[in-house]
Amino acid sequence: MNKDIATPIRTKEILNKYGFSFKKSLGQNFLVDPNILKKITEFAELTDQSGAIEIGPGIGALTEHLARASKKVVAFEIDQRLLPILDDTLSPYGNVKIIHQDVLKADVSEMIQEEFQQVKDLMVVANLPYYVTTPIIMKLLEERLPIRGIVVMLQKEVADRISAKPGTKDYGSLSIAIQYYTKAEAVMIVPKTVFMPQPNVDSAVIRLTKREQPAAQVTNEEFFFSVTRAAFAQRRKTILNNLTSQLPDGKEKKQQIIDILEEVNIEPSRRGETLSIQEFADLSNELYPLFKSK
Repeated sequence: MNKDIATPIRTKEILNKYGFSFKKSLGQNFLVDPNILKKITEFAELTDQSGAIEIGPGIGALTEHLARASKKVVAFEIDQRLLPILDDTLSPYGNVKIIHQDVLKADVSEMIQEEFQQVKDLMVVANLPYYVTTPIIMKLLEERLPIRGIVVMLQKEVADRISAKPGTKDYGSLSIAIQYYTKAEAVMIVPKTVFMPQPNVDSAVIRLTKREQPAAQVTNEEFFFSVTRAAFAQRRKTILNNLTSQLPDGKEKKQQIIDILEEVNIEPSRRGETLSIQEFADLSNELYPLFKSK
């Protein structure tokens, strides 16, 4: 068994050997607790027939756990300086491929076709840089990739928002966007003390299991998401006020919006945070003909 990368001593050795310094702009915080990495890997429920996609492998701490648990790992790393380090730390594992690319610019679908022909199922598992967490998760979901789900570590407050239920202060358009595609559960809290350097916030691991069908049937997804964003534009305002001020020509169409709210049994005085995904779907489906660009 190879010595774990993710111990404070081994991490320091590796960083010193390569004279590596952390880049704030890339949100680099490396995990130095093998037990937590083992748990993250377990949450992904990988088998020797699974593939794993990782984003931001750092020096390979999580990558090696994924390599031990799965058939193949492909990791996207944006920082050129880490490539020789990964080459070294992951040399014991023949089932890992590192792609030097920003995942947000990558054609992930094409990569999956090329690299994962031989796997039964596919998971994304990552310790995401906090500043790009949401765009990365949304890209993976919106592109309808053939993945079983996503297990990621992210900032605890973002995890709270992603997994929030209607009627809570954390529930918002992000909760809806992600729960529309997946079942979301926060599975573990991770204290800041297990990172090097220590971030200023606690982290959490969230597991997103892809739904076979989205959580609700909507006529037009783009419009559905624009309605949910409009509904939370100002949290203290009612759904009616937010829709009239945020949707194009909403003020002129106020009476029609009131009629539609009543038609779908939503009190105009309710706030966005009280509506379920199904209610938002019903509402956006009825509003769509009114706002569809001519």
